[in-house]
Amino acid sequence: MAKFGGAVTIRRVVPGIYNPTAGTVSEVVTDTAIRGVLEDVNLREVNDLVQAGDKRLTIAATDITFAPSVADRVLISGVTHQVVQVQIVEQDNLAITYELILRA
Repeated sequence: MAKFGGAVTIRRVVPGIYNPTAGTVSEVVTDTAIRGVLEDVNLREVNDLVQAGDKRLTIAATDITFAPSVADRVLISGVTHQVVQVQIVEQDNLAITYELILRA
């Protein structure tokens, strides 16, 4: 990924403190700058969850210290994308890469 990938920022989002007055929960965000391979999703992959125009980002599992989730966001060239699906590629029960389906 480091050789062929482009610069992206994974924004990990976890729930923060509940505000009873406003009835909302704050977010705690942590940004991690890494490299990843970005491509369009194949039209055969379009279904109820994946839409035409979505992107697939492949990142090395060793580049981050957490497993991405659909609560996270990805910043690419100043555009924020929502993670709509996470696929883990494993070998011997060890994550090798994460494939994230993104929607702008």
